[in-house]
Amino acid sequence: MTIQKILICDDSQTDLANLKNALKETQCVLLTASDGDEAIKKAKAEQPDIIFMDIVMPGMDGYAACRTLRDDPSTKNIPVIFVSSKHQKADRVWAQLQGAKDLIAKPYEPAEITAVLSAF
Repeated sequence: MTIQKILICDDSQTDLANLKNALKETQCVLLTASDGDEAIKKAKAEQPDIIFMDIVMPGMDGYAACRTLRDDPSTKNIPVIFVSSKHQKADRVWAQLQGAKDLIAKPYEPAEITAVLSAF
């Protein structure tokens, strides 16, 4: 699968900017959302090829958003990669149980973000 459109979801403007910077060399269309609800709406409307999502956000958190995306026929095949400060072993297991494909720990190196894309 060729990645052409990426959705980035984080409530922190700084973290959104960091992810956009990490992905700018990919030449992909970069979409952003600031919470789980907005991410679900954008995922349904835009059908990104992959989603990078924070876990801890106000309103709907990343886990709930991932479950919603996983359970919706129109978004269930979009891979979700969590990018979060929650990265204990239990967090990784829980992320996978919610349907996430991976969890990248903050802080991260930009190469960690782009390396994930080569797996898809």
